[in-house]
Amino acid sequence: MALPVVVIPADFPPLVSRSPLLPQLDRLADVRLYLDRPQSAAAQIERIAEADIVLNSRGSLSFPQAILQALPRLKMLAVCGIGYDSIHLPTATQQGIVVCNIPGRTAPIVAEHALALLLATARRMAWMTAELRSGHWPGDLSLSLAGRQLGVIGTGHIGCEMLRLARAIGMQTVAWSLHPDQAKAERLNFRYVSLPELLQTSDAVSLHTRLSDQTRHLLNAERLALMKPTAVLINTARGAIVDSVALAEALQKRQLFAAGLDVYEQEPLPADHPLLACEQVVLTPHSADMTQAGVDLLTQGCIDNIEAFLQGRPQNVVNPDVLSFPQSPSDTV
Repeated sequence: MALPVVVIPADFPPLVSRSPLLPQLDRLADVRLYLDRPQSAAAQIERIAEADIVLNSRGSLSFPQAILQALPRLKMLAVCGIGYDSIHLPTATQQGIVVCNIPGRTAPIVAEHALALLLATARRMAWMTAELRSGHWPGDLSLSLAGRQLGVIGTGHIGCEMLRLARAIGMQTVAWSLHPDQAKAERLNFRYVSLPELLQTSDAVSLHTRLSDQTRHLLNAERLALMKPTAVLINTARGAIVDSVALAEALQKRQLFAAGLDVYEQEPLPADHPLLACEQVVLTPHSADMTQAGVDLLTQGCIDNIEAFLQGRPQNVVNPDVLSFPQSPSDTV
């Protein structure tokens, strides 16, 4: 019996190909791995046309309605991460495509990166390094964080881990979420507040909510203007949660102290993006989970999801309605 075909259509930048765990997948399927991005929608469809399962490494490719409808053989989309905003879920469900993600596995690793961005921006480390390389010995003041308030937007796995880390360095903590959970607040010793209050009173704001119609440009020019001019903004969630043009303008006008960003509205970040002209930013290339431990956790999570699907017990399904759709024998991988 032929093995199911698993296509990894764009492992770029390399993620699963860096993991020693990937050979586990070879025992389950005929794996076809591409290390570059397809240059067009037609090229993406061509790569995936024979796939029973797609492993979307780092969520690097989008799957809008038109692409999903051009893939009648596809039965599963395995997202190598938490976010699935790049997939048109209604069409996937209508097409009978099971979409699975990996919730929580790398939360400590991503939160650690968010904390590193917070420390680096508050203490102006990137700017100071640039000054020293230019032959200067700067004496400008930076921000200390102990005793100051961190506002966390989104209290899922990563947001809660960030709250825990912030308390460990002596910060006060508040949060806002579309889905507040008072049990979490009591366990981690933070309180929920309104979004305007969080923005107006926090010395640092860290984003950990998923991207949706409700959260796209959640921090627009109007909401950014609510923040203190001494505040720091951290984003390791999704770039489009922040209006990046408005953020660049706020930084250039000194309406914010600094920003630490790992995600952007367009990735890779264009060379002429106004954020690159802001001296008070620390920027990383969507790499918050890019440690060997993170790579292995994500790869193992994808393999576990694919194996469970092939065994007829799909797990971590983000479009559960698809499981109630009747399937014909030809629909089975």
